Amino acid sequence: MFSPALRRAGLTLAAITSLALAATACGGTTKDSVDHDSGGKGAASGAKADPNAPTKKGLKVAFLPKQVNNPYFTVADKGGQKALGQLGSTYKESGPSSATDTSGQVSYVNILTQQQVDAMAVSAQDPGALCTALKQAMKNGIKVVTYDSDTNPDCRNVFISQAGAEEIGRSQIQQIAKQIGYKGEIAILSAAQTATNQNTWIKYMKDELKKPEYKNVKLVKTAYGNDDAQQSFQQTQGLLQEHPKLAGIVSPTTVGIKAAAQYLSGSKYKGKVRLTGLGTPNDMRQYVKNGTVKAFELWDPAKLGALAAHAAVALASGQITGARGETLKAGGMGTFTVGAKGVIDLGKPTVFDAGNIDRYRF
Repeated sequence: MFSPALRRAGLTLAAITSLALAATACGGTTKDSVDHDSGGKGAASGAKADPNAPTKKGLKVAFLPKQVNNPYFTVADKGGQKALGQLGSTYKESGPSSATDTSGQVSYVNILTQQQVDAMAVSAQDPGALCTALKQAMKNGIKVVTYDSDTNPDCRNVFISQAGAEEIGRSQIQQIAKQIGYKGEIAILSAAQTATNQNTWIKYMKDELKKPEYKNVKLVKTAYGNDDAQQSFQQTQGLLQEHPKLAGIVSPTTVGIKAAAQYLSGSKYKGKVRLTGLGTPNDMRQYVKNGTVKAFELWDPAKLGALAAHAAVALASGQITGARGETLKAGGMGTFTVGAKGVIDLGKPTVFDAGNIDRYRF
């Protein structure tokens, strides 16, 4: 645990008291909030980046995933922990055990604000629910990075995106269409209905399906497993019972695709109903090798966490502010450019299949 001592001299009793109101009060844009929509400025009001500023040491950075003990976030946050160690700063992880406990996430943000961490990296369960609490954190000088799943842009400094959202969404439809021969019914098995990243990807999936080449591909349902293995397993079973002609399933969630693969591999649908989406090689290896899954995608979650850590330290060091066009130096990972609305893309996802999956261990 970080020490709850109030290290910043500028934190007054009034500011401390206001934390208790953060969960219920409607937070307006503060002087330290980020404006990413004014011609790509994206910087905290009055703040200017100094890319040559020294990297601060001893910073306290907290990772707040959507769900602790989720294998995906475990890998991502360990990547962040390793990067912070290399940067000379301190790591901590905290968060709810359920991927749908939005109020729990709000409470953790408020606690971290009270503890006066230097920066926090948050994967948001809901785009708007955390905003009041995050704006309070920024008002108190805490830098806010979102990763994996974003908030509204004015509620954080930068967002570390797994890859271009459009590319992820469209590529998953391209994958499933190819696997079913561009003909048949498909379904989407998502996480929570409020998950920002899932909904953005699904929007692009639906848009991709409007293209002429998919005229014989029909999306019949979007189901939600809430990033819970048992619920995702049951939702897969329900989809196949409700749609006996289903040709394929797209699951853009690591928990969902693994649960769906588990169900398919032990059913009469193995090798008949195609499954793709976003999964980790370690989770999906056995299902690729036994013929349940032909191919799926993902980025390296450890690199996602590492980039979030580099962004948090760079923000706290004054090297970036979140303005469009700024560059973020991330050690051996290279240099990244801040895009519109403070978004930093990790890069293109990797397609995993029987030919390459044994080369990856995460």
